[in-house]
Amino acid sequence: MAEAGALKNLFSANAVKPQSSPRSTATRTVIGVSRFVFAIVLLSLLWQLVDGERAIQLIVSADLLWLVLAAAALVLQIVFSALRWRLTAAQLGVRLDKKTAVREYFLSQAVNQTLPGGVIGDAARAFRSRSQAGLVVSGQAVFLERMAGLSVLIAVMLAAFGLTSVFGLIYWPGWLLALLGLFLVILIVLVVAFWATTKTSRGKIKKGLSSIIQASKIALLAPSVRWAQLSLSLATVITNIAGFTFVAWAIGSDLSFFAALALVPLILLAMLIPLTISGWGIRESAAVILFPLVGLPGVEGLASSFAFGLLSLAVTAPGVMVAIWSGKKNRSDQLGAGSQ
Repeated sequence: MAEAGALKNLFSANAVKPQSSPRSTATRTVIGVSRFVFAIVLLSLLWQLVDGERAIQLIVSADLLWLVLAAAALVLQIVFSALRWRLTAAQLGVRLDKKTAVREYFLSQAVNQTLPGGVIGDAARAFRSRSQAGLVVSGQAVFLERMAGLSVLIAVMLAAFGLTSVFGLIYWPGWLLALLGLFLVILIVLVVAFWATTKTSRGKIKKGLSSIIQASKIALLAPSVRWAQLSLSLATVITNIAGFTFVAWAIGSDLSFFAALALVPLILLAMLIPLTISGWGIRESAAVILFPLVGLPGVEGLASSFAFGLLSLAVTAPGVMVAIWSGKKNRSDQLGAGSQ
């Protein structure tokens, strides 16, 4: 498989490759195949439920200009994410020049979207940038960068639901608002539980938690970077939402700006459920369920989500090309040798 060759080149020439037992390899293979099969099953069911042929027609007849704008938004989203990673890493002592950060981020996104798990690209990004401060610190930089984006995405979603409800812009069903309320309560409980664990734990657990908290304060919350972090995270969220919204407009959907601010983050968050490859099938299921809540047919949700997935793959294709190119070139410089 082409992806296997790309994954092989994720690591530098002098990297030590971890050994895995045949049993663990077989287990990962079974899980990967199961996720692929489950995605196919979900998409097949959606095809039958909401007129898949009509969805394909909408995609084929999509407005090219909106698709180009959607692609541009998704490219910007990756660039903003790469700059956020560079900023986060620099605070922790890992220096990356802009070109390297953007290239590595494109590569990690390409791997995340083509291999099971959805985080292999991020793990490899941490592994490849470990030379300056070690794997733990480089891993913290990647983790904190992703958590910053996720936190702002959730904040934008909750704010959009709250504001549209308070001002009567959109009348959401009670069950959805109750579900979001439960989600917010769970988040608060998790935060409180994390804080309590840092106060009561001992030994390696306390040391690990204290380390990530300290890294968060330095990389995300320090006065010198907090506004830049917030700005970059907002930029990644807005461009991601814009990318999906432009795709919806391309296929002729009347998805409004306010509805997109609320629904698109929820659709994207559904991709975090680790049952398929890169959220395929689950993302489409969420779109089919949520689009009718704002008076839009489910088939438009299916077409928008499926086209968004295809466009995301196309946009990250340069990452695959980087992987192939990197495998042919014996680089003498180390990742992140210095910042520009």
